[in-house]
Amino acid sequence: MVNPEDAQNTISRQCELLGISRNAYYYEPKFSDFKLRVMTCIDELYTKDPTSGQRKLQANLKKYYGIDVGRRLIRHLMEIMQIAAIYPKPNLSFPNKMNKTFPYLLRNVAITHVNQVWSTDITYIRLKNGFAYLTAVIDWYSRRILSWRLSTTLSTDFCEEAVREAIDKFGWPEIFNTDQGCQYTSEQFTSIFNWDGCPTRLSMDSKGRAYDNIFVERFWRTLKQDDIYTKGYETVTECRQGLEAYLARYNDVRLHSSLDWNTPSDVYFKKVRLDKVA
Repeated sequence: MVNPEDAQNTISRQCELLGISRNAYYYEPKFSDFKLRVMTCIDELYTKDPTSGQRKLQANLKKYYGIDVGRRLIRHLMEIMQIAAIYPKPNLSFPNKMNKTFPYLLRNVAITHVNQVWSTDITYIRLKNGFAYLTAVIDWYSRRILSWRLSTTLSTDFCEEAVREAIDKFGWPEIFNTDQGCQYTSEQFTSIFNWDGCPTRLSMDSKGRAYDNIFVERFWRTLKQDDIYTKGYETVTECRQGLEAYLARYNDVRLHSSLDWNTPSDVYFKKVRLDKVA
């Protein structure tokens, strides 16, 4: 990831080393003010109720925001935002049907220790005049965010970078869980784990079952309500700096009721021991 605070390498040099253009680093997607407003409202509604599908979003947009738009536009914006209503059966998702998927390995599995299960996901991050995408890797037992990346595109690269950073820093988990999005079913991503002797088994949510990845979903909701919605970041650079500060507090300072009022870092680095994970 490009580090604006790196005193030894300029941003241009870091971009060159990462194989991306300087323009790509500074690029921020442009949408009309109206579409950005609709996306902001959809994000707020979906964060409060992830079971919201196109019909419910259409009704709530009209009732609570005075926005009267068709389901076709809502569907289009949901695809851009990488969200789909959560149902107890298969529904909308964004997989590539040509890619291989893996079975879900975590049904009724007790989470008893760190590095037993990690998972990752992507979420839409609104900005004042645009948007970005955030991916993060979380340890299920401790809730610690192990790594993250912010991007203006949905390439597999930023997902892969986040996972490889977590592995480099903390070793291999026993199980790594994702959804069936095209980034995670791609050969580029699955090849991280799909090799003889790999100590990690790859697990994938059932279609439309984001609750299979419940700890990531909870984190997205906390992040947006505590930080994104209140800060109103204007640019990708400002958002990246704000997220770095927020995630440091989330991991090292913020006490979690589900962790018996300990921090994720305390639990991850085994300063405390939990009886169970809620």
